[in-house]
Amino acid sequence: MAKIVFDASSIVGALLKQGSVPERALLLARSNDTVCLSVEVEAEIRDVLNRPKFARYLPGSRVERILELITAAAIKVATINSVTDCRDTKDNKYLELALAADAEFIIASDNDLLALDPWRGIRIITLSEYVSRFESEGSQ
Repeated sequence: MAKIVFDASSIVGALLKQGSVPERALLLARSNDTVCLSVEVEAEIRDVLNRPKFARYLPGSRVERILELITAAAIKVATINSVTDCRDTKDNKYLELALAADAEFIIASDNDLLALDPWRGIRIITLSEYVSRFESEGSQ
């Protein structure tokens, strides 16, 4: 089981379309890996998912289901070191979490994070790359 971190934009993708690659990635993560959250990352995910622009299109039950998927089995990690490596300073919280959790992967939809791959021995991959890991294992 790998320790992984999701960025908020990846979670939004799971929210917007049932059966999508982002939702499949989230379900695979729950079954096969350990999702890591910090207080800061969880707060951002909750904030983003509860934005009014999504409420127009989605029932609250869908938002709650996605929040439950990401938080229920996650381990909570306290970030220790401050990081300033990302060109978008708001995304440093994901790097801080991955570092503190000793994560193997950051699953990201954000180009500012993806541009850093690999970062300090941590792979930063897309949702499709994450899902492909399991599809290729299943075909062997």
